[in-house]
Amino acid sequence: MITVGVGGRRFEVAPGDVLTFGRSQRTTVCLDPSDLGISRVAGALEHDAGVWWLVNRSAVRPLEVVDDVGIRTVLPPGRRFAVTSPITVVVEGAARRHAITLDLPDEVVQNMAPGPYPTLQVEDSPTSAASDVSITPADKVALVALFSGYLEPFPRYDPHPKSYAEAAARLDWPRTTLVKRVEYLRTRLTNAGVPNLLGENALQHLAEWALATGLVSRADLSLLPPR
Repeated sequence: MITVGVGGRRFEVAPGDVLTFGRSQRTTVCLDPSDLGISRVAGALEHDAGVWWLVNRSAVRPLEVVDDVGIRTVLPPGRRFAVTSPITVVVEGAARRHAITLDLPDEVVQNMAPGPYPTLQVEDSPTSAASDVSITPADKVALVALFSGYLEPFPRYDPHPKSYAEAAARLDWPRTTLVKRVEYLRTRLTNAGVPNLLGENALQHLAEWALATGLVSRADLSLLPPR
């Protein structure tokens, strides 16, 4: 059994059943019949060989899959994605975005998941990460401000780094202070062997590394000053 959530609605889907979603009123979950940006049948949830699969049924529109730590995967048309842990499926329409949550029972997640991401505890003392690179509390709060979009719940979820100016303003820091701290951290991690932290997409790769290692998590939003 898998639980599907759309807004305030909940659907229990059992093996052998298929749940569909999209623009068509013939789908199990009609997201918006008037939004032509959504495919008639955007996707489906089905059970095959003991595994739940999210299937992109659209011929032209991708789906976005957001895992439980905030990392986004794009699911192209015609492809499917194995659901082994709770995920959020984002369907982009012309008028608005729609979020569909997929929740597996705890025992299924424990049996299928490869295990938790390694967690790096960052409290009052520096933490060893990536061959003894120290991540200080100030480093961590800088990363949380910069990558808060990944950590926010839908509809505020935004899988892109904030600008240095926006993140610095949230912390009430000078922009140059934030830039120097993050750039110095990127250099230290690069020297320690963390890949892809230099170049055009360096901040995106840094965000994915911080999320995947557990260095920042949704709970860390509490470190930021109130808006």
